[in-house]
Amino acid sequence: MRKVEWISQRCDPKTLAAHQLMEDQVTTCQPEDKAITVAHKLYDGNIGSLPVIDAQKTLLGIVTEFDILRAIETEQNLLQIPVSTIMNPRVVSVTEETSFMEIVKLLQEYHLLRVPVVRGTTLVGILARGDVILGYIKATDVGSGG
Repeated sequence: MRKVEWISQRCDPKTLAAHQLMEDQVTTCQPEDKAITVAHKLYDGNIGSLPVIDAQKTLLGIVTEFDILRAIETEQNLLQIPVSTIMNPRVVSVTEETSFMEIVKLLQEYHLLRVPVVRGTTLVGILARGDVILGYIKATDVGSGG
């Protein structure tokens, strides 16, 4: 569920934190998943990236459409390669308490579409740029009809 949908009172958006904005039902993949399966998930979900997690939901990496395209460009067989071979293990992530403005800065600085939310090393949610923008709108414009 998108937590941002529950913002019902005007507030200073700077007081918001990741846990108030994130989606807690995250589409993910496992490191052993074939790249073609991940490509399907990205396309079917109309999303640009997927967190790669293990059975304990430990965040291991992230795979993006760019990673899939790079694999295609280098003539790797998506039917055969595990996503672990093309994922990026260096993930920019935030904690549940990361502030609104810090999230905005990270999204801008790293040109991210989505950022995983972690508790320790465990994936607990995901934040898309749209969630942050909607959080700002809802915090500043609740009840105005716009």
